[in-house]
Amino acid sequence: MLGGYRITGRGAAAIAASVERGVGSGELSPGQLLPPLRELAEGLGVNPNTVAAAYRTLRDRGVIETAGRRGSRVRSWPASTPREMIRVDVPPGVRDVADGNPDPSLLPSLSEALTAAAARNARRPALYGDDAVGQELAALAREAFTADGVPEGPVAVTSGSLDAIERVLAAHLRPGDAVAVEDPGWGSLLDLIPALGLRAVPVAVDDDGPLPPDVEGALREGARAIVVTDRAQNPTGAAVTAERAEALRTVLAGHPDVLLIEDDHGHGIVDLPLHPLAGRSARWALVRSTAKAYGPDLRLAVLTGDRVTIDRVRGRQRLGPGWVSHLLQDTVVHLWRSGAVDARGVAAAYGARRDALVRALRGRGAVAHGRSGMNVWVPVPDETAAVARLLQSGWAVAPGARFRMSSPPGVRVTVSPLSDDDIGPVADALASATGPAPSGRYD
Repeated sequence: MLGGYRITGRGAAAIAASVERGVGSGELSPGQLLPPLRELAEGLGVNPNTVAAAYRTLRDRGVIETAGRRGSRVRSWPASTPREMIRVDVPPGVRDVADGNPDPSLLPSLSEALTAAAARNARRPALYGDDAVGQELAALAREAFTADGVPEGPVAVTSGSLDAIERVLAAHLRPGDAVAVEDPGWGSLLDLIPALGLRAVPVAVDDDGPLPPDVEGALREGARAIVVTDRAQNPTGAAVTAERAEALRTVLAGHPDVLLIEDDHGHGIVDLPLHPLAGRSARWALVRSTAKAYGPDLRLAVLTGDRVTIDRVRGRQRLGPGWVSHLLQDTVVHLWRSGAVDARGVAAAYGARRDALVRALRGRGAVAHGRSGMNVWVPVPDETAAVARLLQSGWAVAPGARFRMSSPPGVRVTVSPLSDDDIGPVADALASATGPAPSGRYD
């Protein structure tokens, strides 16, 4: 079963460490079936409960996955291996619509904003002991949150959305706790959760966001936190509607102690209104990143939430990086004040490409999803075959395995690089490669 590798150890920690060594060395490969509990316990001369504890530790760390009577296996992509590694190499001459990047032509020049930030720093350098969050940035962020109906709360600044989500999860959860996540959902988040020793519980989504019955089921099963993407969901483009938001708030009201994290990374590139869920949960946070509207290298996100959560985030941040550079904060302030990005124009540009591709696919008999943002999700009956056929047709798409837990196969297409003339050819290739697939929710 394990080839030449021998699991050793007399205690749960030692057995778990032995399996981790095998995974790290490559002697236990992804997908490798592990011995049944009683079989391994007999071989090691220990109580089956000891092996069960070891397997539970490995599962909570994201090293293995368990499937009841089908046994336990080494996770196909261990927590130390980002899902971004599940990708295809793009040969010369093949168009890349897989990378998830914004259109560089829609990003503002940072020269003026960086110059203004440097000038401000020259007048008053940021020093140890200064407030971690600049007053102007906090005021502008709070004003924007309030305008979108986000409840009152202090503001913190982190190095991007994922950094914020990690800090909020760490502020309240401990290894082994379960987190409800969208499926399909953001691959980096699906990697982060097991890397923190947490356990991801999949929640199905449709075009309007997470399905309330699935959320209720996950919370009843003990999930202590839930992460919801409000708009421009990656990879499906889902956006939470007013009706869906109210239904989700009702579910959350029945579980007031569950930590709610809302990801609004689409702020600045979508024209659909925000329908925040916060208000029924005692512990909550809403995160906004500058990456999509101003560029991925501008590593800054703002978040607000209840005072306990934000205080814990700030306190732990002080013991690590300390703060996000005030040069970056002042750069964002300048961009916001100057109106460097025409949010409506950017949203319209992405929307025109996305909607055109969805219409073209549906006109060819293919299913496609994409209400907001820069991605289109296309369910397929055979993901590997679809990706290979599209490569042969000259298009590199993102394999759905990067974003899925238990939902069926699909591929993600980023519309950022597409022109009007590209819509027909890529739709032809997708329709030919994917074949018929079920519509509606993504499972």
